[in-house]
Amino acid sequence: MTQKEKMGLPVKMSLALIAGVVLGIIVQMAGWNLDFIKPFGDLFIRLIRMIVIPLVFASLVAGAASMGDARKLGSVASKTLFWYFGTTAVAIGLGLFFANILEPGVGLNLSPEGLEAKKVDPPGMVDTLLNIVPINPVQAFAEGNLLQIILFAIFFGFALNSLGERGKPLLNLFELVTETMIKLTNIIMSYAPIGVFALVSYTVAQYGPKVLLPLIKVIAAMYIISAVHVVLVYLVSVKLVAKKNLKEFFAVITEPLLVAFTTCTSAAALPLNMRAVRKLGASKDVSSFVIPLGNTINMDGTAIYLGLSAVFVAQIYGLGLTGSEQLTILLMAVLASIGCVGVPSMGLVVMTMVFTSVNLPLEGIALVAGIDRVLDMARTSLNVIGDAVAALVVSRWEGELGETDLETTGPSENAVV
Repeated sequence: MTQKEKMGLPVKMSLALIAGVVLGIIVQMAGWNLDFIKPFGDLFIRLIRMIVIPLVFASLVAGAASMGDARKLGSVASKTLFWYFGTTAVAIGLGLFFANILEPGVGLNLSPEGLEAKKVDPPGMVDTLLNIVPINPVQAFAEGNLLQIILFAIFFGFALNSLGERGKPLLNLFELVTETMIKLTNIIMSYAPIGVFALVSYTVAQYGPKVLLPLIKVIAAMYIISAVHVVLVYLVSVKLVAKKNLKEFFAVITEPLLVAFTTCTSAAALPLNMRAVRKLGASKDVSSFVIPLGNTINMDGTAIYLGLSAVFVAQIYGLGLTGSEQLTILLMAVLASIGCVGVPSMGLVVMTMVFTSVNLPLEGIALVAGIDRVLDMARTSLNVIGDAVAALVVSRWEGELGETDLETTGPSENAVV
């Protein structure tokens, strides 16, 4: 059997996902215990997350040092932020619009009595901005604080560039580390089908039909709205702005998408997403900046979740949300997403701020907590696709989008500008 005739990794992961769903349903219906399989899934997540910090730091340092021009970095950063916050606003709007049409909370007999939401105190804007700057970069690495690592890497890269020829050996070292981490990603991904099977089977066994059926309307609404956002925002942008073939786009994005869907963590999909957009032609400089930043601040999936949850909780409690209150939700969600960047449990903090702004009972947050994992699979996948599309769009705006290269296992060479 030749190399091309072998079953590809996306196919293996898809089959593992299907097998995991089937096993999970059987296990839940039979009442068996599937705890023994969970460590195999946890191992996959840990292996992927192991390479995130070294890859992000090395690629950003190399990118910033190669960029060399603060004006170019400013151009890339402003376009990236414009894209992320613009699509977040659209996502919230879609969440509110379709939640009002689908009415996921109408007709449900769920008693909110006895529920208690975890109280959180939103951070101040000044503290949040100051916390972006690491006091101790080593501590930022140890804690996995991506936003602090991104800032330190950019400053380090520009300082390295200022050394000129003397800094070339160190720049070459960081480029070599980046390529090494990408190679390590390829090696780890050989374990992906086993990890996906373990994660999916355990999740389905926990959140099977018996648990999901009472809240199937809100689950269906989340996935429907996410699909609409993908079509109206992402696919249109890929086709009309990035001018990429949609079939090729999905062929390349399948791996990071499956990892995001099964692990529910954008960080786990980050190395694969960086590799995927490079294969689609995104420039090294742009993808090294856009993907890690989007992993931290891109909230399209969470934005839909916020709008949907607000309307759902209001309907459960029999409260009506006026047009001005729904506009307040949209504005507060966007502003809160900016103010809470890098804050632990950011989703919970933002939801608390949004609910408080329109006087929704915070106990309502607990109503969707039981199915949060299932909803998280959709919103994490959406965030990861959004990061990839942003890298392609910003590369096109910068005039640096290369040709798609589906043959290589690493970054496309013609995509490196």
